[in-house]
Amino acid sequence: MYRIDLLNKISEKGLSLFTEKYEYRTDISDPDGILVRSKEMKEMTLPSSLKAIARAGAGVNNIPIDKCSEKGIVVFNTPGANANGVKELVIMAMILSARNIPDAIAWTKGLIGEGDKVPDLIEKGKAKFVGTEILGKKLGVVGLGAIGTMLANAAEGLGMEVWGYDPFLSIEAAWRLSRNTKKAPSLDKLLSECDFISLHVPQNKDTKGFINADKFAVMKKGAVLLNFARGGLVDTPSLKKAIADGIVSRYVTDFPDEEVIKTDKVIVIPHLGASTEESEENCAIMATMELMDFLENGNIKNSVNFPECVLDRSDNARITISNKNEPGMIEKITRLLADNKLNIADMINKSKGNIAYNIIDVEGAINPDDLVKKIQSIGGVLGVRVL
Repeated sequence: MYRIDLLNKISEKGLSLFTEKYEYRTDISDPDGILVRSKEMKEMTLPSSLKAIARAGAGVNNIPIDKCSEKGIVVFNTPGANANGVKELVIMAMILSARNIPDAIAWTKGLIGEGDKVPDLIEKGKAKFVGTEILGKKLGVVGLGAIGTMLANAAEGLGMEVWGYDPFLSIEAAWRLSRNTKKAPSLDKLLSECDFISLHVPQNKDTKGFINADKFAVMKKGAVLLNFARGGLVDTPSLKKAIADGIVSRYVTDFPDEEVIKTDKVIVIPHLGASTEESEENCAIMATMELMDFLENGNIKNSVNFPECVLDRSDNARITISNKNEPGMIEKITRLLADNKLNIADMINKSKGNIAYNIIDVEGAINPDDLVKKIQSIGGVLGVRVL
């Protein structure tokens, strides 16, 4: 029986995939896996039984990745599951900002109490909200993953000229991207050319605050900056100065804080990117399937700290081993298996950064507890399972 701890409310569409092999609920003790959305985990004590965490969403800033890696805990996310919901919100944000819709709505609401004069007041006052159309405008998409690619293609369909920048563009994303998207030679070139700039990169030590004074200095005057990735990507003091100087005409973000909320010419949205029924269901289904495939078969797909590692299941016993990515580890493991009269029927080894992961199907009689102890005694081994 696999025990799954639910740290947030998870869509029933995902939970319904669990078979009779699983027990799942909130505050379950000694879990094998955790399903989480936004709950902060960085101060949590990770139980020794924990093997994997699946985040029903793309961002994993609430999960202690380094601590999990040290303990051999696999962390999954669900890239692309909420991509359409975010894409639609970004398109809406472009139109809101181009047509001054938030200000116009607020002004119109202020006419309450004017009675029969409202229609005349509207006709006289609407001129102050004249906006622009997005047709023919340049959109710069920074980061061409699942969301960025969908946005680029949709914006092209709306008649925009789309520029893309992603030095780490995957082959899969390149196949999905329209051939009409212009490849920006540099981030600065994109910033200097585009009327709308949309950020779709993860937040980490290299990207935190990367839209700063230097980047605003090269940005096209009057540009609209859209941030539906993570709030920390934009340096707030530099943003406020760029707005005051007229470099940024509007900043639209799905990650507001108090400083951003009180800044003029900012449209704030309360983190609604993935807040659609479809996105929540897609994320829950994907996270549940990743967790089940790992716990039952040892396969790893869409992990942020472990390598992608998938091996079709056979009738043989399966051993999974995570270890520090050091020379000689494979030799030590295979020698131990041979000493225990186990023949390797199939295997795969992958590495990511400082971590390596192995799936080994073996033929022969196995004493699981004894074998696990022997493999764990090898220096550098982080975790062992016999499936």
